[in-house]
Amino acid sequence: MAIITLTTDYGLKDPYVGAVKGAIFKQLPNVNVVDISHFITPFHIAEAAYIIQNSYITFPEGTIHIIGVDAEHTPENRHVAVLLNGHYFICADNGVLCLIMNKLRPEKMVEINIHDRIESNFTMLDAFVQTACHIARGGTLEVIGKPVTYLQRIAGIFPQVSDQHLYIHGQVIYIDNYGNSVTNITREIFEKIGKGRAFELSARSERYKKIHERYSDIVNFDVNEEHRDVDGKGLCIFNSAGYIEIATYKSNPLTVGSASSLFGLRIDTPVIINFERI
Repeated sequence: MAIITLTTDYGLKDPYVGAVKGAIFKQLPNVNVVDISHFITPFHIAEAAYIIQNSYITFPEGTIHIIGVDAEHTPENRHVAVLLNGHYFICADNGVLCLIMNKLRPEKMVEINIHDRIESNFTMLDAFVQTACHIARGGTLEVIGKPVTYLQRIAGIFPQVSDQHLYIHGQVIYIDNYGNSVTNITREIFEKIGKGRAFELSARSERYKKIHERYSDIVNFDVNEEHRDVDGKGLCIFNSAGYIEIATYKSNPLTVGSASSLFGLRIDTPVIINFERI
């Protein structure tokens, strides 16, 4: 049974997500439709790129991923279908696949050219759904598009490194449900540039000189629980996706606050790591 995933910035208040699912089931009643997220910050490509990069790989090869973020079809925002790492991606050519493509080369890429047969201006309901159902039936990309050789990249999605490797200049690209702030600085680039040197990570007024492996690393379990006083304490970790994350221990945005609310961290907030000179 084919799997089609949906990632959008539509939210769930409006009829759009339901309409997309209805259009898919109308063509393929037995397809398996999976919601990845419908709460991407509107038009925020970097956030969508992070979510897609860290979710698609858990699905079986052959899964079809529809990405409806900043997807209006214009002369500067073409629609593409891409076969990458055994998965199909249907999206606008707006840089949303650049994190995945940073290390992997697509097997096939086409610009979708079926728009002249579509009357609606609802991108996901027409072009993307038609393309996804075509692939799910076993159709090839060449039938619905012409080959392309490149895709757009997002300006600023990757951190900048000084020529002398004295600092990494990154930014917050995602804030999760706990208010933890994920940066675009990966463990890989941190270790490659840092080479074990002492460092200071700064984000607004916050300063950190250590990056933990787990949230609970800041807890001294030799101290009785009532005397620990670590709830809401700030820390940095390498999260499960391999990115540096600024968090608070057992945060709750609705009660005690979170890294985002307590430290004033927002998407695009600068995050700088300064390394000691050798």
